[in-house]
Amino acid sequence: MATTDQLPNLDHGDYPGLFQAADAASLHQQRSYLRGVRFRLVLTVAAAVLAAFTLRIGGAGIDVFALGTALAFVGAMVIQLALVGSRPDQVWYEGRALAESVKTLTWRYAVAAQPFPAGDEQADVEFVKRIQAMHRDLPNVHLGPTTAPPISERMRELRAAPLAVRKEAYLTGRVLDQQDWYATKAVYHQQRARIYRTTMLVMEVVGVAGALAKATGVVDFDLAGIVAAMVSAVAAWTATRQRAATATAYVVASHELGVIRDLIDRDLDEQQWSAAVVDAESAISREHTMWHANRAH
Repeated sequence: MATTDQLPNLDHGDYPGLFQAADAASLHQQRSYLRGVRFRLVLTVAAAVLAAFTLRIGGAGIDVFALGTALAFVGAMVIQLALVGSRPDQVWYEGRALAESVKTLTWRYAVAAQPFPAGDEQADVEFVKRIQAMHRDLPNVHLGPTTAPPISERMRELRAAPLAVRKEAYLTGRVLDQQDWYATKAVYHQQRARIYRTTMLVMEVVGVAGALAKATGVVDFDLAGIVAAMVSAVAAWTATRQRAATATAYVVASHELGVIRDLIDRDLDEQQWSAAVVDAESAISREHTMWHANRAH
């Protein structure tokens, strides 16, 4: 059996140019969107903090904290309008959907699975036609330039390899890699969700204490209002990231790929192999479809 280093596996640069461009566009817009949401939430909390205090200066007695509150709200409004106008979240979701669709089609081609079975002389033409159709179906994803071809030499090399080599490459480079990714990310999102839940609970306790402190005259500013704004901001950020739902989906996907890995790692002929790969890619695509649907609505 070939070692991992000897396998004609697929690295990021071996995928079609469309995948690389869509992946880059999605990551860029994800960062832009999350940065915008984060700044907007910080500004709303800042507005609540400033609104809790009063400081009048000058002969007109202008309240500088009130002015600061207004400016914070204006800043939050500007960011919100920018997000609504540019819709980086839409490009993030659709770019990811496009990248993952191209990726799953790439693996089907590279390991000679349906709809590109071994011996199909039209496989190259059909592959290019399908990824072009994928791009047309998602016109809102504005892609940067790429010099990568739709079919790389590594893809052709893997496709031309014997079934045993293709199987080992697919198990290592796709199924195991994806399963490990899902398992690792599931734990990460579970931990984050737990941290956010604990943080909100602590804040709510502080809010109760702040409200009682004001009621008894211990403090003369609206501490509870500040805490309420902070809790709302954390809740909004949690809803944006969807940690718990994402973790659950990743756990399911990791277990499903574990079952599929066992089914693939057997003595299969070309037809059985093709069907097994289709099942594996369907499981991965199912998770991506759910991810996109949860965020697009």
